[in-house]
Amino acid sequence: MELEKWPIFSLLKPEFVEKMKLACVFGSIGNEAIIVTKDDDVYAMGFNGAGCLGVGDQNSTMEPRKIEPLCQKKVKGIAYGSGPHVLAYTESGELYSWGHNGYCQLGNGSTNQGLTPYLVTTHLHNKRVTRIAAGSHHSLALTEEGEVLAWGQNNYGQVGSGTTTNQPTPRRVIGNIGGRQVVDIACGQTSSMAVMDNGEVYGWGLNSSGQLGLGNNVNQQSPSRVTALQGVITKIVCGYSHTLALSDEGNLWAWGANSYGQLGTGNKANQCVPVRVAQELGRIVDIASSHCCHLSAAMTQNSKIYFWGHCKGQSVVAPMETGFSSLHEVFALWASPSVTYEPINVSGFTRSSLAQAMSVALDDEETADVVFVVDDRRIRAHRAVLKIRCQYFRSMFQEHWKENNLEEVEVKDYSFVVFRAFLQYIYTDTVVVSPEDAIGLLDLANAYCEEALKRHCERIIRHGITTENAAMLYAVAIKYEATELEEFCFRFALNHMTEVAQTEAFMALDELTVKNFIQRAAQHGAFKY
Repeated sequence: MELEKWPIFSLLKPEFVEKMKLACVFGSIGNEAIIVTKDDDVYAMGFNGAGCLGVGDQNSTMEPRKIEPLCQKKVKGIAYGSGPHVLAYTESGELYSWGHNGYCQLGNGSTNQGLTPYLVTTHLHNKRVTRIAAGSHHSLALTEEGEVLAWGQNNYGQVGSGTTTNQPTPRRVIGNIGGRQVVDIACGQTSSMAVMDNGEVYGWGLNSSGQLGLGNNVNQQSPSRVTALQGVITKIVCGYSHTLALSDEGNLWAWGANSYGQLGTGNKANQCVPVRVAQELGRIVDIASSHCCHLSAAMTQNSKIYFWGHCKGQSVVAPMETGFSSLHEVFALWASPSVTYEPINVSGFTRSSLAQAMSVALDDEETADVVFVVDDRRIRAHRAVLKIRCQYFRSMFQEHWKENNLEEVEVKDYSFVVFRAFLQYIYTDTVVVSPEDAIGLLDLANAYCEEALKRHCERIIRHGITTENAAMLYAVAIKYEATELEEFCFRFALNHMTEVAQTEAFMALDELTVKNFIQRAAQHGAFKY
């Protein structure tokens, strides 16, 4: 995706775009933006309503201006409301707020507008914020310990305090989720949602369209469990007044307002309980929506992008396939307003002319100076590129290696698909491989000490996990010391213990792995009943 698809970025100079790392677009017409650069400076540009750019005044600007208090703070995430007010958290877990504050949504104990970032500290001393969310005029923060704090406008109970009084500073949301670990949070305009570590979902706030999924339209001042939801939910997102939830098996559920078809059910009838949607798309690996609009989007396991709902004045009542490569493109081109549903990882989709040239250089017969023979098939490459990008090849093509003077190098340990995917990664920094082949690529990445490639493989493998292969993937993660993947597979198996324990893959685990798994499961309360 080209960044210029967002109108607000169309006038940026190429040298500035090259420095961008994160970008967040917000505002009533997508006319404001916060930008984090690769050297950890933070900039803002746009209309500057309510001082939401955080630059110390309310002057609009067509060119990026520095937000000095945030520079070098390593900003990791950004969220925004409708005022707008803006939240940002850093790698160290600090939380900052600025902009509109008519409902105490900045969490500083007042209703005074914030022209510069304010460090939010109430009930956050010695705590690290790991996720943030914002509704129209309320805010949520998730801590490393799995606690949720909320503040701001509370006219429908969206702060979860048990009252409808506005909350001037962060307050821990207790109710039915007190003492439990929360792993994900999201905000609609005037509602809030949370996912527990066991996959349960809770909601509170406005429920006039059934957006809490409770089977009724009664507002909730404290968290209430969505009991009709099936499966283990891992991610939740909110539109203006509808909700989407994704399970660990790739199933998509939707509920709430549907006047624009934003639930994807094929009609415009509201749903006050979760409905399974988009089953014909296969496994879904990511979902997106924004509290500013009535649009929904999803990415499937084969990287196809679909959208439905309110699309530039049209109502799309069922998932429509696009030719996009990113969920962000849906919101840049079809959302009203054109805002980001989460900060854009700019380096994740910007491609320079050099990157495009490199993508076609692999297997180029005219310029290649080395040929790899894998499964009796040939892949042409360039020694200079391989040596620059990979320590393994840098050593291979030194003088004392016999392969240094060979035009052809035979590869015996990996399949053609896996080795070509590895070379493609070297040339383009992208990984395109199935979850099954990602296991072989993980083996290669481990052998060649390619840590970044290992992380790519782990992500792809997570998208392909099922009850049938969870035990096998758990063993693979242990073998290759992929700790995050190991934890993910363990959690998946724990949440589907009955099914996983009866699979052939589980029966094939070695005795020590089974013993350690059972001990870990016991520590997590799997056998308490």
